[in-house]
Amino acid sequence: MPNEALIRLSVFLGLFVVFAALEALAPRRARVQPRGGRWITNIGFTVLNTLALRALSVVLPLLAIGAALDAWRMGWGLFNHLAWPWWVEVALALLLLDFAIWAQHLITHKVPLFWRFHRVHHADRDMDVTTAVRFHPVEILASMAVKIGLVYLLGPQAIAVLLFEVILNGTALFNHSNLRLPAWLDRAVRLVLVTPDMHRVHHSVHRAEHDSNYGFALSVWDRIFGTYVPQPAGGHDDMVVGLQWQDEKPARLGWALWLPFRR
Repeated sequence: MPNEALIRLSVFLGLFVVFAALEALAPRRARVQPRGGRWITNIGFTVLNTLALRALSVVLPLLAIGAALDAWRMGWGLFNHLAWPWWVEVALALLLLDFAIWAQHLITHKVPLFWRFHRVHHADRDMDVTTAVRFHPVEILASMAVKIGLVYLLGPQAIAVLLFEVILNGTALFNHSNLRLPAWLDRAVRLVLVTPDMHRVHHSVHRAEHDSNYGFALSVWDRIFGTYVPQPAGGHDDMVVGLQWQDEKPARLGWALWLPFRR
């Protein structure tokens, strides 16, 4: 698909700048750690993850969007055997892919091996726009492999996969941002999308709270499956973000990369 990488990168960078500026103008919480070290580490994960996906593309030449085009050529996947209007297929593909990300996120919390890698994301002691890109390369590679398999199974149009990637990245930047929304606006937006206040509950040190609100884009799945927690017990100003132990180490890239292999 021509220019798809440029489209995704342009939207990502544009939204990153927008949400970084907004959270600076209207921050929700005071920072626990200095921004500089954390940002270098979290953006460092982005660089490493990009390199990891490039390496994966050598072994699996077709990543998510390429897989959609390949599935169409081969006639594989559910949607390639249906004669529904294109917009119905795109809408359903977006819903199914978003649900799959929700389910995958829940599994990373419930399976100890997967949690070892996902806890790198949760180890961040502050939560801002850069937390959205703080994922261990092993988790990113595993997530892409799952996504490719799902694309072959569903056979969505390439434009649906591109839209999903853009929406997923954009909403992740939004709901991880340290942005203060007016209470009335937060209530209205979270009827459809996961808001920063809703997702911050998921980053609480308390098990009952971080095992909730798994959505990245749509808020509906948590409501349907009973994993929705509207607010943290201690309030947003006083809640503790991160893992049970608290020190300066999560802001170091090398330490964070090795975290899954620690006891």
